[in-house]
Amino acid sequence: MRNGLATLSLGPVALNVAGLQAARDFYERAIGLEPLESLPGRELLGSGGSPVVELRASPDAPARPPGTTGLFHLAVLQPDRASLGMSLQRLLDAGVPLDGASDHLVSEALYVRDPEGNGIEIYRDRPPGEWDWSGGEVAMATLPLDLSGLLTGPEAPGAPGPARLGHVHLNVSDLAAATGFYTGVLGLDLTSASYPGAAFVSAGGYHHHFGLNTWNGAGAAQPPAGARGLASVTVTVPGAGELEALAGRAAAAGVPAERDGGLLVLCDPDGVELRVQAAG
Repeated sequence: MRNGLATLSLGPVALNVAGLQAARDFYERAIGLEPLESLPGRELLGSGGSPVVELRASPDAPARPPGTTGLFHLAVLQPDRASLGMSLQRLLDAGVPLDGASDHLVSEALYVRDPEGNGIEIYRDRPPGEWDWSGGEVAMATLPLDLSGLLTGPEAPGAPGPARLGHVHLNVSDLAAATGFYTGVLGLDLTSASYPGAAFVSAGGYHHHFGLNTWNGAGAAQPPAGARGLASVTVTVPGAGELEALAGRAAAAGVPAERDGGLLVLCDPDGVELRVQAAG
């Protein structure tokens, strides 16, 4: 852990959506999340009490233009392979087409889009002891996933554990600038820079908590303020000391940060709002 952040957790990802009810229905029916809180114009969904996505009614917001920065996908982590198989069956039953399905060596993943076009990954991790680390980087790849084997695999003993938000993958305009922010300011470690046009960063030896890519093109423009799609990402660090250290790094880097109650609110180089809080 070069930057010393022992761990972090994510969630919720806040999304501006044109159709609140349709989006809520999709995340419940197709993704398997449950309602955690319902407020006028907002719906918070998650699993086992852990928030995954907050949907914000934004019927008059402009659409996110193609080729801009923002959300590539939010990733829902399932507790085991049997639960991932159940997720696949749920998608098939709901008639949701797959955007893709891949074996990433560290994980197995399914890809879909919500009714607003936001990317969603549903995945399960392989045991960390099976991850291949060399020179501080973890080996990842994009290989075919055996969907039939996923559907017919053994059932997990007992009730499956809850899902949670495992990582967030972003379209960025400048890979070096984004990587510098997430390592130098947020305090994460670079875990892989082997994918063309992409980098992955994490805390605590995880394969990645944030993916960053320039696959929409280097120098991609930001979407209009308040556009549909990604509104913010909530990040939870272990304690108040880590939060204050982050505030210090932001100040040293000249990154504006504001206090909102117990939250430290700052934006990455592409304007993505991060709402950082201390656990507990």
